[in-house]
Amino acid sequence: MKPVLDLRLYAVLDPALTAGRDPVACARAAVAGGATLLQLRDKRYAAGPVIALARALREALAPTRVPLVIDDRVDVALAAGAAGVHLGREDMEPADARRLLGAGALVGVTVHHAAEADAIDPAVADYAGIGPAFPTASKDPGDPPLGPEGLARLIRRLRQRLPAFPVCAIAGITADNAASVIEAGAEGVAVISALFAADDIEAAARRLRAVVDEALARRKTA
Repeated sequence: MKPVLDLRLYAVLDPALTAGRDPVACARAAVAGGATLLQLRDKRYAAGPVIALARALREALAPTRVPLVIDDRVDVALAAGAAGVHLGREDMEPADARRLLGAGALVGVTVHHAAEADAIDPAVADYAGIGPAFPTASKDPGDPPLGPEGLARLIRRLRQRLPAFPVCAIAGITADNAASVIEAGAEGVAVISALFAADDIEAAARRLRAVVDEALARRKTA
């Protein structure tokens, strides 16, 4: 059975960006503060340590029912029993990942351009992360920031074909600008530094979640 997808606060955990803190403890703090989905983004080459960390995260998250997805690595997702994967443009084709992971897995895709939005197959992908919304130092997205206006244009284009397809915004999102991407049409925000570089991860997550929930509530009544 496929996990419930809730994109409101999508926490992206990179063990290299936790200021030396235990990644599992960081994940627990983010979820305690309101994270609704967790992605492990670990660029270490060797699979073994990544699989071990993914298993530890999966076990820590099990009581919370917050799904764990793995960035890029379908092999790690399979070995660790994760809920699914998130794939970028240079990763495995989403259709191949779906065949390997099965119908019960979550498969997310990254969208930077209109052509990528047009290529989404809703029978394969469960959600899209659209960005870069804002400048970010967490990774090099390879494209200029869209800003809220560019994000809104891409979301409108996607929704013309797939009206209910779930979307979150990615890159450079903080509590100060999160409302703007919800107003642009996203269902949530994917966040790295604003969560895991914070001194108090739980408090940072709580603040971000409140901003997102308030913006979604305003959108419903607009």
